[in-house]
Amino acid sequence: MASIAAGEIRPVASSVRHERREARTAWLLALPAIILMLLFVLLPIVAVIFLGFTDFELGVGKFRFVGFENYAELFTDRTFRKSLWNTTVYTAIVAPVSILLGLGVAMLIEGEGWGKSFFRTAYFLPVVSLIVAMATVWQYLFHPTIGPLNALLGLAGLPKPNWLGASSTALYSLSIIGVWQTVGFNMVLFLAGLTAIPRELYAAAEIDGAKSSLDRFFLVTWPMLGPTALFVTTISVINAVKTFETVKTLTDGGPNHASEVLLFTIYQEGFVYMKVGYASAMTVVFLAILVVMMFLQYRFLDRRVHYS
Repeated sequence: MASIAAGEIRPVASSVRHERREARTAWLLALPAIILMLLFVLLPIVAVIFLGFTDFELGVGKFRFVGFENYAELFTDRTFRKSLWNTTVYTAIVAPVSILLGLGVAMLIEGEGWGKSFFRTAYFLPVVSLIVAMATVWQYLFHPTIGPLNALLGLAGLPKPNWLGASSTALYSLSIIGVWQTVGFNMVLFLAGLTAIPRELYAAAEIDGAKSSLDRFFLVTWPMLGPTALFVTTISVINAVKTFETVKTLTDGGPNHASEVLLFTIYQEGFVYMKVGYASAMTVVFLAILVVMMFLQYRFLDRRVHYS
């Protein structure tokens, strides 16, 4: 009996040692990623939260704790409120339009019998293009006197606005560029989702009476694209909220703060006016807005997603 018990204990002990060895190996493999996450994500977040409670300025050796004074000042700062409103408007335009256009283009390419690779590459080019390089092209397109867009409007007898130079059109012009930048990326994601849908479902839906393409879309395509659509919505909103390059390159926040968005305001306060403490408080608010938006999206949209 003792020998039988010893024989049973030995494999168990060996299995435990094997699991511990695998756990150690897993931690060693994950250690570089954990260190990078601590150094470049968690520690900067902690530093920003800490600096948000101070009056620290670049070039000034001393700083003091000011509590919630920076946050109280945000609510009375007209520039901050303007940039927050501009960010909201920009996101409300760019995110839904780029999602709908990305889905539409993906479905057109998926249904195309030839030239799929060409159209994928053509629509994805804006994603890999440097906005600083493309700024020259957009400045020419939107130029009030020599731009082709205003030339076409003039031929049609319509007024020719100063797209990037007028307060009433600057933000909407940047929104057009934002949609142009984002559609290709959303298209690729939707193409991946469309490719994963089994063709047999469409045949079954047609047998059940879904004769038109619209019926098959709502019965099969859209429910099966739920996880992809949720991911695309999340990424599109995040990318729209954190827009910066187009504003800095094309309008520099002007005219009269008409195109100034939240990240540009943070940049101005932190690296132009050197008010790092105040900029850190803005950054905390910016991160809080992102977290709340993502929570609400997953809270309400995830319930309607069908995972296969």
